[in-house]
Amino acid sequence: MTDRVRTVPLTAARWGDFETLFGPRGACAGCWCMWWRLPRSEWTRGKGEGNRRAMRKIVQGGAPTGLLAYAGSTPAGWIALAPREDTPGLERSRTLKPLDDEPVWSITCFFVARGFRKQGLTVELLRGAAAYARKKKIRILEGYPVEPKKGSVQADAWVYTGVAGAFRKAGFREVGRPTETRRIMRLDVR
Repeated sequence: MTDRVRTVPLTAARWGDFETLFGPRGACAGCWCMWWRLPRSEWTRGKGEGNRRAMRKIVQGGAPTGLLAYAGSTPAGWIALAPREDTPGLERSRTLKPLDDEPVWSITCFFVARGFRKQGLTVELLRGAAAYARKKKIRILEGYPVEPKKGSVQADAWVYTGVAGAFRKAGFREVGRPTETRRIMRLDVR
C-alpha cells in the first residue's frame, strides 16, 4: 500500500473528498471529527448534519484540521492533526492533561475506509503527519493511542485515536501512561 499513498492537508477544495471518505454517517455516529473540538452537549446536539456543518466551517476558515490519505485518486484515510489548543476536549479530559508547557500539535483521530483497513495506512498517515510537521516547522506531535490488552480484539470504532503499535512503527515514543490501556506518545519532528 505505501507506494500508492499520498497525504495532503484537508482544504476547502478537498471537502468533497472528505465527505466521500466519511460517508453519510460522518465516519462514526455523526461525529465528523468534532468530538475533541466541541463541548459534549454541543457535539451531541450536532450529531450528523450539525457536526458536518461545524467541521466544514472550520475547514473553509483555513484552520488546520488534518490530512487526507489518497490511494491513487481515492480518499482512503484521515488523521486529525491540529494545535492542542484547537482541541478543547483534551483539556476537559481527566487523563489527557498537558504533560508540560511544550507546544504540541495533537493527533486525535483516525478514520480509514473499510477497504483500506489492516494494510498499514495508519502508519502512513502518521508518517505523512510528520512530513507535514517538518514542512510547517512544528516541533512536537503528540498522540493518544490505545494499547489493547494482549489477545484482545478491539472494534475499529474503539480505536479511533489509533493503536500504540502504529505510533511506534512511525517513530513515536511513549511519554505517558495515564491509564492501563491509554498511552501518550510523542514525536520530536526536528
